[in-house]
Amino acid sequence: MQVIILLFSICWFMLCVIKLKYGLNMLQIEGYKNEKYIEWIDGHKDKVFTSKDKIYTVISIINAIFFMILPNVYGDKNLYFHATINLAFTFVFLVLNFKTKYNAKKPFVLTKRSKRLIAVALLLVIVDFTIVVVLIRLFAAKISQFFPIWAGFLAIIYLFSSYYIAGANIILKPIENKINKKYYEAASDKIKNMRNLTSIGITGSYGKTSTKFASTTILKEKYKVLNTPESYNTPMGISKVVNNQLDDEYEIFISELGATKVGDIKEVAALVNPRLGIITSIGPCHLETFKSVENIMRTKYELIEMLPMDGVAIFNYDNKYVKKLADKTFKKKILYGIKSIEDADVFAADIEVGSTGSKFMLCIDGLGTVECETKLLGEHNILNILAGASAAKVLGLSLEEIARGISKIESVEHRLQLIDPGTGVLVVDDAYNSNPDGAKAALDVLDAFTDRRKIIITPGMVELGAVEEEENEKFGKNIAKVCHIAILVGQKRTEPIYRGLKKQKFNENNIYVVNSLNEASELLKTLTKSNDVVLFENDLPDTYNE
Repeated sequence: MQVIILLFSICWFMLCVIKLKYGLNMLQIEGYKNEKYIEWIDGHKDKVFTSKDKIYTVISIINAIFFMILPNVYGDKNLYFHATINLAFTFVFLVLNFKTKYNAKKPFVLTKRSKRLIAVALLLVIVDFTIVVVLIRLFAAKISQFFPIWAGFLAIIYLFSSYYIAGANIILKPIENKINKKYYEAASDKIKNMRNLTSIGITGSYGKTSTKFASTTILKEKYKVLNTPESYNTPMGISKVVNNQLDDEYEIFISELGATKVGDIKEVAALVNPRLGIITSIGPCHLETFKSVENIMRTKYELIEMLPMDGVAIFNYDNKYVKKLADKTFKKKILYGIKSIEDADVFAADIEVGSTGSKFMLCIDGLGTVECETKLLGEHNILNILAGASAAKVLGLSLEEIARGISKIESVEHRLQLIDPGTGVLVVDDAYNSNPDGAKAALDVLDAFTDRRKIIITPGMVELGAVEEEENEKFGKNIAKVCHIAILVGQKRTEPIYRGLKKQKFNENNIYVVNSLNEASELLKTLTKSNDVVLFENDLPDTYNE
C-alpha cells in the first residue's frame, strides 16, 4: 500500500508540474500581470480545464464515492482495489499529458523569475497536499486507510492548480519589484554615465521593431551600434540588455519602447535616456487597454517630453495622429513621409514597389537626393527606412552612407518576409501581428505579384477594442479586391471578414473557414499549385482561443 501511495503521489506531482508550467507560460505572455492572467483563465476554460482533466477528476471522485458506499466486506482487498484504480488512472493520465505536448507560438522561457514562481507554486501545492493528508489523519488511524478518498480531493486540487501560479505571483510581487528596481536603476545609471553614447528611443502603435532594425543597419555604416533584440520593449527587457551587453565600445544604443497604459513610455524613456525620439505611428492598437486613441497619443508623446532640450524629435508626418503631436512640438524636430513631401524634411519620391523590393529617390533637406534600393517589401517599409534616414541625418551620415545602409537592410522575421521554399509557391510571412494599416500594406504587397494566384491565411486583427469588428469587415472587403482564395482561421472571430468578403461578391466557394493554423496549413497543401503566392497575415497569440 505504501508503494501505491508513493507512486501515486509522484505521478500527481508531475501532473501538477505540467499544468503549472503551462499556466506560467501564459503568465509570461501576459507580461506577468495577474489581472490579465486571471482574465485569460476566465476566457479560456476549455484550455485550463480540459476534457481530459475533467475525466480524470470525475473518475477519481467516483472511485472515492464507491469506496465509501460499498460494503467493506473484502477488507484490505477493497482498499487495494480502489487504490490501484487511482494509481492506474493517474499514471495513464500522466502518460497522455506527456504525449500531448503543447506547442506554444511563444515558448516558455526558463528565467530566474520563472524558477522562483514555479518553486513557490509547487510549495503551495505541497501545502495543500499536506492539509488534505492531515485532515484525513484526524479521522483515521492510518492515512492509507482512506487513500482513495484523499486521492479524490487531490484530483480536484490538480484541476484548479492553474490558480497556484497567480497565488505565487502575488506572494512574490514585493520581491520581484525590489529585484526589478535594482536592475532598472543599475541600467539607468549605466546609460547616464556613458558620456559618448547616443541613445535613440522608438515608439509607436506599430512599425517599432522594423524601424529599429532599419535604423541600426543604416547607422552601422558609421557607428558601432547596439539595439535591443526582437521585441524587447519593456523596462526589464531593456534593463537586461543594458546591464549584460552595453559597454563603452558602442556609440549608439537603439531601443523600442512599448506601452499598454498611460505612463509606460515615461518609465522606459527615463531608463534609456534618449537624445533622439522617433514616433512611427499611432492607430487603434491595444485599444482594449488604452480605451481611446487620445490615450495612445498621450502615452507615445511621453517619449518626446522626456527628450533633453538639445534632443531631436522625429515624426512620421504621414500619420494623422502623429502629425498632431508633431505640430504641437517646439523642440528640434524632423518630419518624414511619403505623402506629405511638401512639409517633410526627409521624404521618398519616384517610388517603384515590386514583388522583390523597392526603389525610390531619398530626399533629405540640407543633404540632397540619392537613389536607393531595398529588399524590403511594401511602401510602408519605406516609411520605416525614412525614420532611420532621419536619425542618420541628425547623426552626420552622408547620403552615400545612408543609401549603402538602406541596401543592406534585411526583412525582419514574420514581418512581410518573402520566403521561396523552392516549390514554385512563394510565401509572404506577415504573421507577427496585424493592424489596419499593416494589413492594407500587406495586401498591397500581395497585389504587386501580378502574374500569380493570390491566397491569404488570416485570423483577422485583434486588440482593436470597439473598432475591431468594423476594421475586420473592411479587411474582408480589401481581401476580396486582391485575393483569389481566402482561408479564415477561427469561425467566430472571422465572421466580420466573411461579411466583408460577401459584400464584395467574393466567390464563396473560394472561402475556407478552419479552426487552427495547423488545419489551414494542411488545407493549403491541397489548394496550392505552382506560381501561387500565399500571404500569412497575423497569427493569434497563445492567449486566444481561435
